[in-house]
Amino acid sequence: MLEFIGRHATRFLGAGVLVGLFVPALAELLAPLLVPTLLIPLALALVRLDWGAFRVYAGRPFPVALLIVWVLGVSPVLVWAALAPLDPPGALRQALVLAAASSPIVSCAAISFILGLDAALAVVVVLLSTALVPLTLPPVALALLGMKLEIEIGSFMLRLGALVGITFAVALAVRALVPANVLERNARLLDGIGVLNMVLFAVAIMHGVTALALERPGYVLGVTAAAFAANAMLQALGTAAFWRLGPRAALTAGLMSGNCNLGLVMVGLGPQADIDLVVFFAMGQLPMYMLPGLLFPVYRRVLASGCKM
Repeated sequence: MLEFIGRHATRFLGAGVLVGLFVPALAELLAPLLVPTLLIPLALALVRLDWGAFRVYAGRPFPVALLIVWVLGVSPVLVWAALAPLDPPGALRQALVLAAASSPIVSCAAISFILGLDAALAVVVVLLSTALVPLTLPPVALALLGMKLEIEIGSFMLRLGALVGITFAVALAVRALVPANVLERNARLLDGIGVLNMVLFAVAIMHGVTALALERPGYVLGVTAAAFAANAMLQALGTAAFWRLGPRAALTAGLMSGNCNLGLVMVGLGPQADIDLVVFFAMGQLPMYMLPGLLFPVYRRVLASGCKM
């Protein structure tokens, strides 16, 4: 079953994210799984990754640094500028800019494997940008939105270090116990485990959203449309901006640009996160899970042809 899910990963991601909306009781049941399901995709990517690829990017720090500056600093400015003539509701403007200012989702590494993109680049950028976002998010929010965010950097870094450390330890243990050829032979099985885990996360994060969607359907539909548009726009701009790195790395840069870690923004907002923002952060999961399937033929054609822009 898991191998079947792995072979049809993008379809299961796209359909699975809707389950939490249509089965709210299941979303409530799975809510406690948010943290473990957030970390498992990174562990699976580390298990499968050729760790020698890290040394390649250690010898080429400039593209990595440039990509981190792009996702944490340039992207929110672009979104803020694009929203200026549109004059959206205040909460929606805040949500879109703050989302663009966050680091990429941890699942970018696992999704990169599924799509055939540069998973090593995704892991490096995800880890470094996640470590830096507590330092960059507050000044970006203050400069662009006039919002003052209080993030306890010390405790955040301690929790992040513990979670990442546990993830690396699990990956090291699996790699030590399971031969590399066995991992390679069971790639689809691992894809299936990753997809199932990501679906559980998507269902869990929808807890409480269905009731609001029934109460304010117009707002929820508008928020969802804005989330799709922002995700697609940032993916396109990120891919174009880093095309000189080659199609595979550029598409990975685009994937990370559009798929932002909304959970970290929630941590930064704390009690400032009103229900309108929470709805965006939940509905923002829809494009993250559905666009890979919709764009998969594009990825495949670009990677197969090695086309140039």
